[in-house]
Amino acid sequence: MGKIYSINHSAAKGVPKENVPKAVLVKGFGIAGDAHAGTDIRQVSLLDMESVRGQIADARTKNASVEIRPGIYAENITTEGVNLAALKIGDRLRIGKTAVLRISKIGKECHSRCAIYHQVGDCIMPRKGIFAEVEEGGEIAVGDSIGLY
Repeated sequence: MGKIYSINHSAAKGVPKENVPKAVLVKGFGIAGDAHAGTDIRQVSLLDMESVRGQIADARTKNASVEIRPGIYAENITTEGVNLAALKIGDRLRIGKTAVLRISKIGKECHSRCAIYHQVGDCIMPRKGIFAEVEEGGEIAVGDSIGLY
């Protein structure tokens, strides 16, 4: 069982997301008010904080000018203590008291270098990110538990 390290939201695509203390997951849609929400299979994106920390360390050795932080890769939920790499399509995650996500996609295709890549110098979402559909909605908050359902 892990936890939500950060919840990240943006009103526009192609920009880093801002950290918010809580959000509402809407069944069949994603995070209410987020630019990436919709009815496709990539309703919610997840990335583990352990991978973000690796990027922070890498950026320090390169003296990068961009601050690597949760949300910089445009992920909706940054997790801690959850082995996202072990998840398979169809696995379900319980988040908080009521929300349930179903893993729908592992990684993503980048057809061209996205805005995040140009700002950070790398985008780990194609390698480390996972996507899910919202099967059961509800309010989630930083610190909420997250684990297999």
